[in-house]
Amino acid sequence: MHFFKKKTVVPVIITETTDETIQPGYGSRPVSALSKTSHQAISVPASEQIISSRKPNCCQKFCTKENLKEQALLIATVTAVILGIIVGISLRGLKCVGDDRIDGCRITKEDITYIDFPGKIFINILKMLILPLIVSSLISSLAQLDAQSCGKMGARALIYYIGTTLLAAITGVILVLTIRPGSRGNSAPSRPGGTATEARTIDTVLDLFRNLFPDNIMEASFRAYSTKLITNVTLITLPDGSKYNKTTYIPRVEKTDGINVLGLLLFCIVFGIIVSRLKEKTAILKQFFDAMLEVVMQLVRIAMLYGPIGIFFLIVAKMLEMDDLADFVGSLGLYMLTVLAGLFIHGLIVLPLLLFVITRINSFKFIRGMSQALVTAFGTASSSATLPITYQCVEEKNHIDPRVSRFVLPVGATVNMDGTALYEAVAAIYIAQLNGIPLNAVKVIVTSLTSTLASVGAASIPQAGLVTMVIVLNALGLPSDEVRTIYAVDWLLDRFRTAINVFGDSIGCAIVQHLSRKELAALDEKKNIEENNNSNTVLPLLVKNTEYRTSTPNGLLHRDSSTILDNPTYTDSTA
Repeated sequence: MHFFKKKTVVPVIITETTDETIQPGYGSRPVSALSKTSHQAISVPASEQIISSRKPNCCQKFCTKENLKEQALLIATVTAVILGIIVGISLRGLKCVGDDRIDGCRITKEDITYIDFPGKIFINILKMLILPLIVSSLISSLAQLDAQSCGKMGARALIYYIGTTLLAAITGVILVLTIRPGSRGNSAPSRPGGTATEARTIDTVLDLFRNLFPDNIMEASFRAYSTKLITNVTLITLPDGSKYNKTTYIPRVEKTDGINVLGLLLFCIVFGIIVSRLKEKTAILKQFFDAMLEVVMQLVRIAMLYGPIGIFFLIVAKMLEMDDLADFVGSLGLYMLTVLAGLFIHGLIVLPLLLFVITRINSFKFIRGMSQALVTAFGTASSSATLPITYQCVEEKNHIDPRVSRFVLPVGATVNMDGTALYEAVAAIYIAQLNGIPLNAVKVIVTSLTSTLASVGAASIPQAGLVTMVIVLNALGLPSDEVRTIYAVDWLLDRFRTAINVFGDSIGCAIVQHLSRKELAALDEKKNIEENNNSNTVLPLLVKNTEYRTSTPNGLLHRDSSTILDNPTYTDSTA
């Protein structure tokens, strides 16, 4: 009969702590004094007193219904990645060597494309949202800033991007020279499918400027400039009768399929600054792009619901596409571990340390808020495709000012490539070690700088680093065909470096917001003053131009609006 058991009541004495109650020896810290003790008592059951005195443990704190509901999508996405790896490895035993189902195999290359199909749909949905998201977010954010604030914010973002990218490249160079993966283990096998495209540094630089100034802004939505080198081999006969082949490259500029992000960024930045300067004349444009951004973010939330399914099939297909698991051992395995070690050092030590030192933000909470975007980046291997989800995590989970995130993130998704710079520096020196080519201090410095600049030119699409990798190899005097050496494990490393790229973009948002807090506060104060002035101006005019009569039988107010009518032919019948 414990229902009728009398509960033990414990009196609770309330103590008051005020700023006036200061005891000698405690400095300026207020303490509770017995002289301020209240004689009121509250009856609290002993059982409830014990429960309230306990501190909630981690499970009680994070496993609440509200928290689990909020993190349900993240849990589903992480589960999809783990299940995708397990299922993909399990199905490798049924993979066919050729295109025919013989010797008990069941999964051909054509079947792998069917498995990959749901994942491709997910990537297409995210890429579909990139163009409206970049345009609306940039113009919407810059329309709320002035030109001076935009310039300072942009300069801080670029300094951060270039600095962290150079730090990542230096970290990779130090690790690859220390571990020396190309001088240990078995030699890495070459894959015939990993042929490289010839590229020159000057052509890449010129393509950057061509894409910055497109001749048609509408065409920039689906095409970009690219220089293709045509190989011309000429047989040369010397006067002594000897012959040799002379290889020359003829550059040909052509337009390839894909969004010209650089051109769109420059156009939207200038467009947004002009909209901000025109103020009242462009109020409709501001409202339009604000509403457009809200619609796109709602579409992003809907697309994220399909994320776990798409990521699961992407991982399963990639596990099945691997030719041989033996690629992860020997010299190539050491190379992969070197890249991963560099990525983890940069992503879990360097970037969080920068975040804490500059902003004093808890790095663990920030990483937790970005976890959904990081898992999506790992699954899609594309920082552009992850951009819609990065917006949501930065603004809603980590509470970054939208004026900062909508300006910094699109630029960062194109320019900031920390993981790619580290990967290219390690890969170039690794290939030199495999071929027994010694590198002096000058070439090591050239590798760091070239990988930093080449990563800026890397498109934010899957495995674009292989293309810019040729530039780094040419800078070291290595044959570009050697890039096929690392092709076997590039798909996996591409996912990790994409996650680091996305994380670096989000850290940049927090740092730029902290450094720009005075400009943002000044803009908020200026906006509040303008709103107060407008309200103080409009209200007297309304009172002055409106007369009320209370001579009705029931005492209702009737407005005489004849004094504010602009059309003299119109008469108010109620007057």
